[in-house]
Amino acid sequence: MKILITIQENNVAPRFDLTSEVLIADCRDRQIIGIPRTILMTRPSSEELCGLIIKENISRVVCGGIEESHLQYLVWKKIEVLDAIIGPYLESLEKAKEGTLKTGTILPGAKKIRSMK
Repeated sequence: MKILITIQENNVAPRFDLTSEVLIADCRDRQIIGIPRTILMTRPSSEELCGLIIKENISRVVCGGIEESHLQYLVWKKIEVLDAIIGPYLESLEKAKEGTLKTGTILPGAKKIRSMK
């Protein structure tokens, strides 16, 4: 299974359509195979991101907010989309590879950042 996470700095990007950086990890048996790749997009674009997801044969997408039309397109392509995720992208990767991440999850790391302010 390949997982794609939209990222902004150290967190899951809050908006799919404004994402300019993604992490792609190949997972088997709940383990990450090799080194995850970070890809910088030439510009934020939902259409280009959807194209990358299809081209890379991604099976699970982790993101913040996503427009309904793009969500429905990815679901139609049989891609699992976990949206409304808030927190550090590495935490989301761990939970996504284990299969325990759910749509709408606020990760513990997000709460730590909030309490420090």
